[in-house]
Amino acid sequence: MQSLSAELARSVLDAAPDAMIIVDEAGTVCFANRQVSSLFGYSRDQVIGMDIEQLMPERFRRRHVAHRQEYEQALRSRAMGEGLALFGRRVDGSEFPVEISLSPIRTPEQLLIAAAIRDVSDRKRVEKELRVARESSERARQAADHLRAIADEARESADRANQAKSRFLATASHDLRQPLQTLALLNGILRRVVGEPSALEALAQQEQAIGAMTRLLSALLDISKLESGAIKPELADFTIGTLFEGLRREFASIAASKNLELQVSSGGECLHSDPALVEQILKNLVSNAIKYTRAGGRVVIGSRREDDSVRLEVRDTGIGIAADQIAYIYDEFYQVGVPASSSREGYGLGLSIVQRLVKLLNLHLDVTSEVGKGSVFSLRVPLGQSRRASAPPAAAAASAHTSPAGRPRVLLVEDDAGVRDATRMLLSVEGYRVSAVASLQEALRSAREQGAPDLLITDYHLSGGELGTQVIAALRADVSTEVRAVLVTGDTSTVIKHMPNDPRLRIASKPIDAEQLLSVLKELLSS
Repeated sequence: MQSLSAELARSVLDAAPDAMIIVDEAGTVCFANRQVSSLFGYSRDQVIGMDIEQLMPERFRRRHVAHRQEYEQALRSRAMGEGLALFGRRVDGSEFPVEISLSPIRTPEQLLIAAAIRDVSDRKRVEKELRVARESSERARQAADHLRAIADEARESADRANQAKSRFLATASHDLRQPLQTLALLNGILRRVVGEPSALEALAQQEQAIGAMTRLLSALLDISKLESGAIKPELADFTIGTLFEGLRREFASIAASKNLELQVSSGGECLHSDPALVEQILKNLVSNAIKYTRAGGRVVIGSRREDDSVRLEVRDTGIGIAADQIAYIYDEFYQVGVPASSSREGYGLGLSIVQRLVKLLNLHLDVTSEVGKGSVFSLRVPLGQSRRASAPPAAAAASAHTSPAGRPRVLLVEDDAGVRDATRMLLSVEGYRVSAVASLQEALRSAREQGAPDLLITDYHLSGGELGTQVIAALRADVSTEVRAVLVTGDTSTVIKHMPNDPRLRIASKPIDAEQLLSVLKELLSS
């Protein structure tokens, strides 16, 4: 069992997205995961036994010995060289900027220090581009008061700044969601293979921390995108029935876990607005209603016609809001009945996002509430051109592929090695047969060699500009069957707008934790 635990620990560390190095008190490397080789160019055997100073530029080595000794005198988990520019040195002598986190590890025999190392070259480059763009925009703005030609240059510079900001948000979203995705999946794996009560308790606390980080990251990125103008409404006609069915499917299990009754009415009216952004508004309202309603209560999603518009309502029997507090509920980080110094279930950003989206779509939102009895949030949306709801598309006639071995076979397409390995290990532990590849061509080759999979899981943004939607379409065409698929993305608002209604497709937002992913797979297999 001890050797199995050591093997599992090595597999988990190898699956981590960052380079992981462990050194002893003398600064000698005694462990390195496989990401170290990818980052520095040395083989694992070359790194083991090497002085840690050899992985940094020569000009830093002498000072680093003293810094390492100072750290050993005041051990704590922290970032290394806070506020300083840190660099690594590859085997070919090239340098690159890094971020390093240090953690002490005490054993009965010795003191070890674990270092997580991340290459931040792309982020530094984007930050530099953004800084240059802002400076250029400011110079152009000042000159615009005097010359029309300079005003034109200012507009061009502002456009470059907005493009750089959009690139920065896209990069930040991807770079921050990927390690969170890996951590969430690794947590799910460990909860399935670890049996010691103290370890399970630690993993449960880790799961809560990952969930909190995920919610905060998603909210902050949503607010940043709204403030930067990166989100542009795309107006279209859509039916209430389709909208409400998506809400019912997403929140039914969440409400049940809190012992709440979730009622979702049907509606035949056709609305005109941005369907993805209206759905996001309602998701935040329903999530809030569930959060502030105690066990045994009820959350109702309904609609009612008013002349040339429809009111979409979210009612709850929750704690309610005092009349003198309603004016503050849209403020960032404000939570009803939660003192600033107390622990929080959320971060008070949901309604702030709702307010921004309502303003962006030029809609109207009302709220009525009574303390101890509940609240009603109603969103007024214009009617669409068609007064009759279109029927939902019929399910595809193709039957599910059945694996001869009895265990469902999953084809996983993910270009990030850390996320790919963590997902593969999770699915294997759950009993799935998994083929993991990194590209469209590899996916097609796998399907031709092994036959159509029971399920396809693909990331949306793949290397080389490939998209998960292309993988799904190509695989279905190649195997001549409507393969069930899960599309995993960190930007569901953009994807959903252009996705057709497909009963054999589910979209999962990164970072998705192990339980959510497995639940989606089981639901797809049984559909």
